Amino acid sequence: MRIVVIGAGIGGLTTATLLVKAGHTVTVLEAQTYPGGCAGTFFHKGYRFNAGATLAGGFQPGGPHARLAQLLGLSYPTYPISDAGWVVHLPNRKIFQWTDPEQWQEEVQRHFPFSRAFWQLQRFLANQVWDLSSRNAPLPPQSFQEFIGLLKALRPGTITTLPFLFSRVKDVFPSNWTPEFKVFVDAQLLISAQTTSEDASLLYGSAAMDLPRRGIHTVKGGMGTLSEVLVDWIRRNGGEVLFRQEAVRVETNKREVCQVITRKGDAFACDALVANVTPWGWAKLLGDALPVSIKKDLLKTRRMWGAFVLHLGVEADRVNTPITHHQIIGTLDRPLGETNSVFLSLSPLDDPTRAPSGMRAVTISTHTEPLRWFSLSEEDYQKRKEQYTEQCLSLVEREFPGFRSAVRLCLAGSPRTYAYYTHRPWGMVGGFPQTSILQARGPQSGFHNAWLVGDSVFPGQSTAGVTLGAMRVANLIVHSL
Repeated sequence: MRIVVIGAGIGGLTTATLLVKAGHTVTVLEAQTYPGGCAGTFFHKGYRFNAGATLAGGFQPGGPHARLAQLLGLSYPTYPISDAGWVVHLPNRKIFQWTDPEQWQEEVQRHFPFSRAFWQLQRFLANQVWDLSSRNAPLPPQSFQEFIGLLKALRPGTITTLPFLFSRVKDVFPSNWTPEFKVFVDAQLLISAQTTSEDASLLYGSAAMDLPRRGIHTVKGGMGTLSEVLVDWIRRNGGEVLFRQEAVRVETNKREVCQVITRKGDAFACDALVANVTPWGWAKLLGDALPVSIKKDLLKTRRMWGAFVLHLGVEADRVNTPITHHQIIGTLDRPLGETNSVFLSLSPLDDPTRAPSGMRAVTISTHTEPLRWFSLSEEDYQKRKEQYTEQCLSLVEREFPGFRSAVRLCLAGSPRTYAYYTHRPWGMVGGFPQTSILQARGPQSGFHNAWLVGDSVFPGQSTAGVTLGAMRVANLIVHSL
């Protein structure tokens, strides 16, 4: 079977590797000159900057990346983070996200002694959800076959989570919770579930908050190395990965997709198609051929977040902390994101591939509403970028005095930047807010021989989540064909 994959992000490449392994003829089309998409790494003046994602989880035994590596017989150039995954800087305290479960329990008990029952429940639910994911449980099931697959994946422990199926994280807060406790939990959920405790699904949120204890690794050379390894595997095993081939149109024949047209005018016929795009990106590719069912679905679909990002070159001896990731919260009385909270990632001190000698590659990001960036005049757009840059640097300066004066290179990016380089409509990134597992978006495209993958397909957020979704899609396609 001839299968075309649009997009060489983690989702598209993971699906492609598994389809090549299953014996299909696979061609991956990528608009950029390098793979990875929002989990890619780009070069600039001697730096390797992460385009979006900066931390990789899911390398624990049975985790998504570990399972994929075992299936394909490959190895990633990664090394485990054994101390703290990151540090959360609240205005009045620092909380270390230790990778060791016992050390982590001691940490949260020290800061929030009233919350023991909350963290015990979170840990229990996280164990059940991660265990279920290790058996390729399709959530939510899209067909009778997937429903049967889900039943086979269930275990007695899974059944005990059913009373919490419709719960939100805040529903199980301690009765005497404090503003510091809520902001801390909300900050973790915002980066891992794209929403806060009032709306985040308890089951998904419990698993997401446990990510630091689930095999987080540093990737040598930056996050894009994961995708580079997959590209190499595809090519060595008979598949194709073509760069500078931007898909601009998908042509259909009644209920089937039949070929992909690129900006160069090349046509790639296919028996099946995998699109590593958001639902809005899929609508753009189909144009008038978009099925009514997908059209209606998009009208009621909640938008994703966007990101404002700073890529910085910083003098290493001025910021010599060995912990490479920090989440910094401004104040407790304002909504998170929009520069009241930032995620700071520094290149490891022992990875000389990431920056020139004596320097570190640094990424600072904050959540932002994407559409508001597109209605600005060029003058107002530049002013807003300057304003957000100042607010982000001020937050980091609070925790790392002297940071601002150590900056030697500063590149600012907004949703408009992401829209330009990743071709994602409105520059939306990070996946959908995970408010309900039952209402989560699956890989359906409206055509029986086409599927979507990526961060918009459950479980979405993070390279681990995208890999899980891609493994599910590959399994669907193999059974379908």
